[in-house]
Amino acid sequence: MVKYAGGALIPPIQINRDDPGSLTAQLASGLRELILSGRLAPGERLPSSRTLAKDQGVSRTTAVTVYEQLVAEELIYSRVGAGAYVSETLLSERPVQPQTVQEADNAAPPRLARLSIEASEHFFPRLSHPQVPRPFATGMPANDEFPMALWARLSAQYWRQSRHAVLGYPDPVGLYELRRAISNHLKANRGVVCDPDEVFVFNGAQDAFNRIGQMLLNPGDKVWFENPGPIGARNSLVSSGASLVPVPVDDQGIDVTAGLRLCPEFRMAFVTPARQHPLGVTMSLGRRLELLNAAAGCGAWVIEDDYDGEFYYSGHPAPTLKSVDTTGRVIYVGTFSKVMFAALRLGYVVAPPEVAKMLRRVAGATMQGAPSSLQSIMATFMEQGHFNAHLRRMRRVYNERQAVLVDAAARHLDGLLEVQPTTTGFQTIGHLPDDLDENEVTARALERGIILSPLSRFSLAPAQKGLILGFSAVPSRATVAAVQDLAELLRAMRKRQ
Repeated sequence: MVKYAGGALIPPIQINRDDPGSLTAQLASGLRELILSGRLAPGERLPSSRTLAKDQGVSRTTAVTVYEQLVAEELIYSRVGAGAYVSETLLSERPVQPQTVQEADNAAPPRLARLSIEASEHFFPRLSHPQVPRPFATGMPANDEFPMALWARLSAQYWRQSRHAVLGYPDPVGLYELRRAISNHLKANRGVVCDPDEVFVFNGAQDAFNRIGQMLLNPGDKVWFENPGPIGARNSLVSSGASLVPVPVDDQGIDVTAGLRLCPEFRMAFVTPARQHPLGVTMSLGRRLELLNAAAGCGAWVIEDDYDGEFYYSGHPAPTLKSVDTTGRVIYVGTFSKVMFAALRLGYVVAPPEVAKMLRRVAGATMQGAPSSLQSIMATFMEQGHFNAHLRRMRRVYNERQAVLVDAAARHLDGLLEVQPTTTGFQTIGHLPDDLDENEVTARALERGIILSPLSRFSLAPAQKGLILGFSAVPSRATVAAVQDLAELLRAMRKRQ
């Protein structure tokens, strides 16, 4: 940096006078960058405020204010009668300069926590959920059927309450009114008898899995995990340090005998009993009792993910594992994101006594709580009977959309993809012939705007081949068009081979 009698010669600092930010902020930012980058050396004298103002084309008041701000930040200091100088503290404490792109390419990767490194090795690529519903997208409710006007009216009612009622911190364990509504709903519809004090509200089921894993698992603890099984839950448990044991699934659910052979001493088991994700089978009563006995035998916990048990299209709903648990080992997890809409991000846990006691103890210190507004509106939605009405309507809508998918598949995909009908949930499985690769089909379909999920994406160990097709997200006419497009693609791929 060139020096002269009036102090360092500071190059013109880029100032945008059309920028809504103040000239003071822009000039201070420019000087700060020169100091931290080392272009203005520690101990170097700065020009007077009058000279700085003239050189940079600002008022002297602006220049004085900038110097005062940098003095407050301890980047410069002033001596009476001698001017302003760059802080000498920077001589030894200056932040390390960022590497250039070329240097960064050759540098060692950033140092991560051991658990993050280990977890990342188990994360498999996954398709992100589309922002706009697309044919065959999984885990997406029918946004086109959601009662927006009703939800807006309930939201407006909430925000018309007193400021004290709506602007405070949320209860970390969940709004009592919502926990009471969940308790009443589960008793009446899912066979889960619980007290509101056993219910805890989270920012979605994923948040609940993270919390359960952090609280109950030590790094390396063995966890039985259905193979294939849900991706989000798998990643949450791996992030908590779990060592996942892939346990095969048959037509009765998780194979407990295989699990005991693979890992007889396990700390936790993760299951989706009402409708196995993604295969769609319901766990038999005999298999449920086997699992509970195995967990009780080694003091293990069981996470029951009831992600879409509300949707059934014939007879009675599949029972929950929690409803037959007499051992106090089952932690029941439910979600409103699948039943209502994805952006709601509300999930809940029904905890057995020991876990409930721990959750209450740590809640105030580590749990932030879901937004009070969403909890209160959801509670009102349930208490006024809208939730049950919405469930009944969506069961009808999803049953109709599934029937359209199965019918269209029978007409257009014969010999190309065998789509299985289902009596529960909002997705099903399609079996490909041996000469078509599920990953290639998935990639080629995505180019046409069709979302497919290969079964291997859900698998920790080799499993059967297939595609997961959601039927809930789009209207029937879009499903028919997508089936025809998919049939055209599969025929072209087979012809090329």
